Amino acid sequence: MSGISPALQRLEEALPNRVDWRYEMRREAQQILPGLFIGPFQPSWNLETLNRLGITHILCIAESREQHLFRAKFPERFVYLILEVRDADDQNLIKIFPQTQAFIDGAIEMGGAVLVHCGDGISRSPAIATAYVMVKHGLTHEDAFQFVQSRRFCVAPRLGFQHQIEAYAPIFMASQTMTMAQNQGEIHSAPREKRREREDDDEDDEEMGLGGSGSTMNPDLDIHRRVPTAPQWGMA
Repeated sequence: MSGISPALQRLEEALPNRVDWRYEMRREAQQILPGLFIGPFQPSWNLETLNRLGITHILCIAESREQHLFRAKFPERFVYLILEVRDADDQNLIKIFPQTQAFIDGAIEMGGAVLVHCGDGISRSPAIATAYVMVKHGLTHEDAFQFVQSRRFCVAPRLGFQHQIEAYAPIFMASQTMTMAQNQGEIHSAPREKRREREDDDEDDEEMGLGGSGSTMNPDLDIHRRVPTAPQWGMA
């Protein structure tokens, strides 16, 4: 696999492509990653296909004019997320990437599988899948698209979508870095909080004559004289 990045090569080796592509497969769903499928709307209406693929969640990417096709057809059997997304270069995809990623992650973590579909499975759903593959496996946007296209040959996200996927990479990395920094800050602050708690306890002990850290108790002090007796219920 010369000429490809090490990250993409590792992913290709871990998940070899066994797709013998035929033109009519554009109407079917293809597996991109374990638990992640993309395709057109037709498979989302075929209960036999959904069960055969092990689908548990369906992510519908629809325009307003497509709502009659992309409604939740089997709401009692599958978990749906329906998002209104125009197939247009000026459509903002970046704002929904975190939501779609969380939906896909949630399904896979519970042992399920997600079908991500739009109208033809050509532009919008492949864009969502490409962004997901990019952030989950640390690929460039070019490598992520190449990986997705090798599983579903007919994908062709709009140029505007491709630019947004490229722009999303540093946004996602920045958010991850911020989260890691916050987590590390909480870890580092924990010892300080414990020290502060111990110091507060020491001050309380000193006020009661119990002594703090490094001090001793006064054996001649009658502690019970300082502690008022709790009132008995019904005797007040």
